Amino acid sequence: MSSLLVTGGCGFIGSNFIRWLLEDDPAAEIVNLDKLTYAGNPENLASVSGSERYEFHQGDIGDRAVVEASGGITYDTVRAVAETGVDLISIGGLTHSVDALDISLDLEFD
Repeated sequence: MSSLLVTGGCGFIGSNFIRWLLEDDPAAEIVNLDKLTYAGNPENLASVSGSERYEFHQGDIGDRAVVEASGGITYDTVRAVAETGVDLISIGGLTHSVDALDISLDLEFD
């Protein structure tokens, strides 16, 4: 298992995914990048916050500098973004913020 950058990891879906993966895969290393709007709560991950295999960064995936500082270039990425009221695009059945998708895809393929 490679290291993962999980965006939106403090929300319901992201936090459940992170807890499951850390329990299921002893080799998993996760960086959680979350803007912590109304849907994100770091308490959702209190049980794993002390793990050496888990790291949290508060920030917006739409901010290139924040994504780069979180190590997003070297990680596989899981997008658990559940923000409403933003411009969205759907690709392959997955919906993403247009700006955030542009930044994350650019970083993944640079």
